[in-house]
Amino acid sequence: MTKQRLWQLDALRGLALLNMLAYHAMYDWVYVFGHASSWYNIGAAGCHVWQQYICWSFILLSGYSFTLARRPLKNGLIVAGCAAVLTVVTVGFMPSESIWFGVLHLNAAAVLLSCLIKPLLDKIPAVPGLIGSAMLFALTNQLPWGWLGFERWHIAALPAGWYDANLFWLGLPDLTRFSSADYFPILPWVFLFWCGLFLARLWRPRAGQAPAALQPLCAIGGRTLLVYMLHQPVIYGILWLWTSLRG
Repeated sequence: MTKQRLWQLDALRGLALLNMLAYHAMYDWVYVFGHASSWYNIGAAGCHVWQQYICWSFILLSGYSFTLARRPLKNGLIVAGCAAVLTVVTVGFMPSESIWFGVLHLNAAAVLLSCLIKPLLDKIPAVPGLIGSAMLFALTNQLPWGWLGFERWHIAALPAGWYDANLFWLGLPDLTRFSSADYFPILPWVFLFWCGLFLARLWRPRAGQAPAALQPLCAIGGRTLLVYMLHQPVIYGILWLWTSLRG
């Protein structure tokens, strides 16, 4: 990254991380440890919006940060290694919560793909690139579930044969034999990543010292990968200890 960090990005990342910690703590409490909740239900509209805000924030900010990285290829390979570790750990120790292609896998794939086609991306003007990426993201949002369209707005059904090969990493899973506790395939999510990339060309805040009230949030946001890798074991351990002590 640049020598002087953009505290605004760190603050936004920190806010997304705190929301992620709260969301996953509730998920573990309800769905892993089996406690009842009067309001937390991943099928409810409110929880869906909450979850989407968290993942949209991370992916957009990752695309934005790609333009600031001095060694994006190295960064992508590090994230890919962390994603592989996450898959091995979840498959080996929590098979019911296995993660085959989650947000960390998507981030690595988007960074590496963007490195590969960077000359092409650089030739695309920022405004058309941002608009085009947003439109493609909206159009392919429901691709993994067999539709073109955004959320509940379905434009057209896609041929079932496209999904027979179970290309889950691309966004064409065979849902009769594939599942992942966290699932963010390349399509449609790489388009949201590129929205962040093109947005960075249109808006760049000034680097400087964060306001004192936001410095703790920036400190968290500046260590995104570390917090992401550690948060689930820590949350699980705390909830397990609490449940054990309560009998």
